[in-house]
Amino acid sequence: MKVLLQKIGAGGIAAAVAVALAVGVIGYRLVGTSDEAPLAQGQADPLTRLEQLVEKEPENAGAWQKLGFAYFELGRFDEAATAYRHATEADPDSAVLWSSLGEALAMASERDPMPGPAREAFRKAAQLDPKDPRARYFLAVEKDLSGDHQGAIADWVALLSETPPGAPWEADLKRTIEQVGKINSIDVATQVAAAETLRPKSVPAMAGIPGPSQDQLAAASKMRPSEQQDMAEGMVERLAARLEKEPGNVQGWIMLMRSYQTLGREGDARKALKSALAANPQKRAELEAAAETLGVS
Repeated sequence: MKVLLQKIGAGGIAAAVAVALAVGVIGYRLVGTSDEAPLAQGQADPLTRLEQLVEKEPENAGAWQKLGFAYFELGRFDEAATAYRHATEADPDSAVLWSSLGEALAMASERDPMPGPAREAFRKAAQLDPKDPRARYFLAVEKDLSGDHQGAIADWVALLSETPPGAPWEADLKRTIEQVGKINSIDVATQVAAAETLRPKSVPAMAGIPGPSQDQLAAASKMRPSEQQDMAEGMVERLAARLEKEPGNVQGWIMLMRSYQTLGREGDARKALKSALAANPQKRAELEAAAETLGVS
């Protein structure tokens, strides 16, 4: 983030917290670092497995999305952008993929904090889903970079007014508003206070969206990256099988959506939402609110 701050300057400080808009948080990583235990002989590392998968299934948008996320986490933003570009070609109607592409392009740019292709990707995402939080955030960043600090703050405040409590971007969004306001001598306290009164009150917070238990996280931290991935996939498949027998388990459906998003299986997350709504029509508001928080569209 420090590098990005240096690149965009004080007026564009907002872009430094953009990574927080990547929705879907899980306690263990699918891509390891060099200090982790070595893989067994002949066993491909998770990144190689993803690269092999997209070679075999070039039309698999979810696989490209997962590869793009892996590259992004490793700081390989050019490669992340290439992967997300392939993902949008395979699934051109996904706002999440387009906004992910825009973010990767912005991060890959060494001089221009908002290159033209990134701007186009965010606008495409916004056309597909005007509520996409990452696209809304970055389009406001564009205003800030152009000198329209008041307009940028207004857009961020509007996003805040619709941000569910505990959403993964909540704290950084507030910090952005405060910092850009301070840098440009704009009083934002009244606007933020007004936005707070409009925010959803009954939406399940991200912290309340089911995820791995502490014991599972502790066990996963001791595993090789490939074992972590196998563990994650196994947990998801068991949960999906259980929900076939217990379709009324709303929290289970929310956890399944979260897990699919984390694994880059956006299409499966959308299917899970559809199944959850069909089985629990009386819980539509809760399920749709959780889906929005998780970026399932």
